[in-house]
Amino acid sequence: MNIPEKIKAIRNQIETYCNTCHRNPQTVLLLAVSKTRPATDIAIAYQAGLRHFGENYCQEALLKQQALGAYDITWHFIGPIQSNKTKLIAQHFSWVHSVDGLKIAKRLNEQRPDNLPPLNICLQINVSEELTKSGIATDELAELSGAIAEFPRLKLRGVMAIPAPEEDYEQQRLPYKALFRAVTALKRPELDTFSFGMTNDLKAAISEGATIVRIGTALFGERH
Repeated sequence: MNIPEKIKAIRNQIETYCNTCHRNPQTVLLLAVSKTRPATDIAIAYQAGLRHFGENYCQEALLKQQALGAYDITWHFIGPIQSNKTKLIAQHFSWVHSVDGLKIAKRLNEQRPDNLPPLNICLQINVSEELTKSGIATDELAELSGAIAEFPRLKLRGVMAIPAPEEDYEQQRLPYKALFRAVTALKRPELDTFSFGMTNDLKAAISEGATIVRIGTALFGERH
C-alpha cells in the first residue's frame, strides 16, 4: 500500500475500534510519527489529509519545517528533551508530549516566544516504571501538574505514555486504564489529552481513552 492507502486503513481501524467501545472517532487525533522520514513523505501524507506530525529529533525536524513551510502543519515534539534543545523546541513546535520534569517545563516556559500562543504540553508518565525510559512516576503527577499550571507560556493538556511492550490485548490495556484513572482522579477538566497508543497497541489505547494516537510504522513502513 502507498501512504494515502495506509492513512485510510489506519483511519478505518480507529473508527472500528471507537465504534467497538462506543466512542466518537472524531475524538481521536491521528498523529503521524514522521521521524527519520523525508519531507517528501510528509508532503504526501499532508496531501492525503493529515495535518499533525510528530518528531523526535529537533535538528531533523527543523530541516523538515523549513522544507515544508508552505504547509499548514501542526508540529508535535514527542522525543526525549535535552536541556540545550528547549529553546528551539519552544520556538518551533505547537505541542510537546515528553515533558518529564519541572526543570524542562520551566525552560520551555521561559523560552516560549511572546508572539506565539502558549505551548501545549503533556507530561510523560513512565507507567511501566522502566529504568530505560523517560517520564515521571504516576504518583508525581498531581504535584508536577499543579506547579506547571502556574507557567503562563505553557498550557498543560494531559499525559503521554509508552508502556512496556505487550502482545496480549488485555495486558496492553492495564497501564492505560490505570493512568486514565489517575488523571481523572485529579478532577482537572483542562487535562483532556491522553497521548496513548502506537501501531502495535492502537486498539487497547483507544479502548482506554486515547485522544491522540502516535502512528509511524503503519503509515510509513519500517523506519530506515
